[in-house]
Amino acid sequence: MLETTTQSEVSSEVERRADFSAIRYAQCWEDADILLAGLDIRPGDTCLAICSAGDNALAMLARRPARVVALDLSGAQIACAHLRVAAYRALEYPELLVLVGSTLASAPDRAALYQRCRPLLDDETRAFWDAHPSEIGAGIGGAGKFERYFALFRNRVLPWVHGRRMVDRLLQGGTIDERMQFYKREWNTVRWRLLFRVFFSRVVMGRLGRDPAFFQYVEGSIADRILARTRHALTYGDPATNPYLHWILTGTHAPHALPFALRAENFEAIRGNLDALELRLGSIESFLEEAGEAAIDRFNLSDIFEYMSPPNYELLLRRLASAGRPGARLAYWNMLAPRRRPASMAGLLRPVEPLAADLLQDDKAFFYSAFVVEERLP
Repeated sequence: MLETTTQSEVSSEVERRADFSAIRYAQCWEDADILLAGLDIRPGDTCLAICSAGDNALAMLARRPARVVALDLSGAQIACAHLRVAAYRALEYPELLVLVGSTLASAPDRAALYQRCRPLLDDETRAFWDAHPSEIGAGIGGAGKFERYFALFRNRVLPWVHGRRMVDRLLQGGTIDERMQFYKREWNTVRWRLLFRVFFSRVVMGRLGRDPAFFQYVEGSIADRILARTRHALTYGDPATNPYLHWILTGTHAPHALPFALRAENFEAIRGNLDALELRLGSIESFLEEAGEAAIDRFNLSDIFEYMSPPNYELLLRRLASAGRPGARLAYWNMLAPRRRPASMAGLLRPVEPLAADLLQDDKAFFYSAFVVEERLP
């Protein structure tokens, strides 16, 4: 029952199930464009964000909030964010893209860029990255377990289905009619569907991509759901401008397909507001105890609720709503497990629809089944 679930049980559920000792995500695989549109951050806001690799917390800085607290249970993820912050301070925009791996460059170039960032790192972060020279040389955006999973797909599985010329043709995009016909006639082969269902199955993804614990509350076929969302991204969405698809299929971004935090027009706005970012190692529950009531204006919650049982999800959502000021907005994704404000909280939060549903149609990080935006009532 909900009333017998303690706050410590909520905070420990994910921690005791998953391994957070290494980099799990070297990039944020959530579309900051729809995140920012959903949150509608205002200058002076106080924001809370799940850190991951730091990209989306950095993107939030472009809207000039007074404070963004980005936290994570993983010290490796915090180290990813610290290095990005140092890169924004020490490097110029083209050099940032090289360090991340968004543009191609040799390993010595990236090593030299890291050395320029290194003096700005704290001792713990410096020691972490000093021990990972090969990840720096290859581009820090490819250093995570999830990125290696996509690299395996790109290098070992995809060539059995489609060659590089076919991939290049897909990434050229075209009109929606051209994309639909290309997908139907050339891309969506029997082999594509078969190998996709195997590689993105619960077993393979749990072993090679995400932690098996993250599927604890997922029912039904994972691969079929992701395949349906992939079809949407390759047809209704434009592959030519999708940075996540470019990385999955080529291992880098394209100049015209970059995530929000890595676009030239956002670089100075982010750099100019870096002092507003606080990176913290710890649980969201611990921070909420410190923050108190009515303290936060905007919440970027990633997809954390999907890893929780429904009772624990509801308990944490209620606590988040209490920490929000009137009019505060919460944004989060569902990948496979459905999580939305329960009816019992109708007096605290209201869904922001149809905005959230419309934004999902534009979500370039296409593997999510839902994007949820909820607003704190007075």
